[in-house]
Amino acid sequence: MPANADETATNREYKDSVFTLLFGEKENLLELYNAIENTSYGSDTDIKITTLRNALYKGQINDISFVINGKVVVLVEHQSTINENIPLRMLTYMSKVYGKTVPRRKIYQETQITIPRPEFIVLYNGNKKYPDSKVLKLSDMFAGSCAGDTPDLELVVRVFNINKGHNKKFAERSKLLKGYETFVYLAKKHAQTMSRDAAIDLAIDECIRQKVLKDFLEEHSSEVRNMLFHKWNWDEALDVRYEEGEAKGVAIGEARGVKKGMKKGIAIGRDETLLQTARNMKAKGLNIALIAEITGLSEKDIEGLDI
Repeated sequence: MPANADETATNREYKDSVFTLLFGEKENLLELYNAIENTSYGSDTDIKITTLRNALYKGQINDISFVINGKVVVLVEHQSTINENIPLRMLTYMSKVYGKTVPRRKIYQETQITIPRPEFIVLYNGNKKYPDSKVLKLSDMFAGSCAGDTPDLELVVRVFNINKGHNKKFAERSKLLKGYETFVYLAKKHAQTMSRDAAIDLAIDECIRQKVLKDFLEEHSSEVRNMLFHKWNWDEALDVRYEEGEAKGVAIGEARGVKKGMKKGIAIGRDETLLQTARNMKAKGLNIALIAEITGLSEKDIEGLDI
């Protein structure tokens, strides 16, 4: 079947990701968390899922939040470039989780209540080089230096690289995580030499033959194919918009002599090249609804663009 026909079939919007589909099950989630923290929570462990829809990433669910042993954990998969603003986004996310899990009337009672201790983990498997682990702090975003001071408000996010070859101890502790790393690696590798649909299909077939995530992929192959394709489309569309806006913005900033030229120029450039960016996304075969969601243009305007 031609690639374009495949793309039409798979170019639908899915809210969940392969990551949340695989690790959203309690048993699988416990295995993953045990691998990351080197703990041994058993299948009888009390765990409550508290994931919020569309709270961190618009149009896609790459996060799982859950309460376990007096902790509320926010676990996020990140396939594109790490967003250095993630501590602030986690802060707003956490306030919503507490709002969902703590009865409102208890907040106003005189006696102190007990709330789960927060824990924030990001698992990175993008294409760019990244260390095995990194800590991102909310205080690093504060205006002025906090050196030597203890900020009144802090939030710490631990980022772990789970690309194949990184943090091998995690994969050694979790067969599911090792299988997931292998599947993502194969899909990316094949996508360098063939269409995305063909790459995903080949990765699924290879994993099933090698008994890597065999049961999961046999049961969910169609969902996995569509979810991963949508994810790649989303990331590419964002990259196109940013790169074109940045290049055009810098040129405009220089030409106009704008103060703080690059920063302001980028903003101007993004506005003035929106139609061209949408046109280029459309030329790449990206979904009209996805382009509209990212650019803010109407689907009717996008459909009318010449490519």
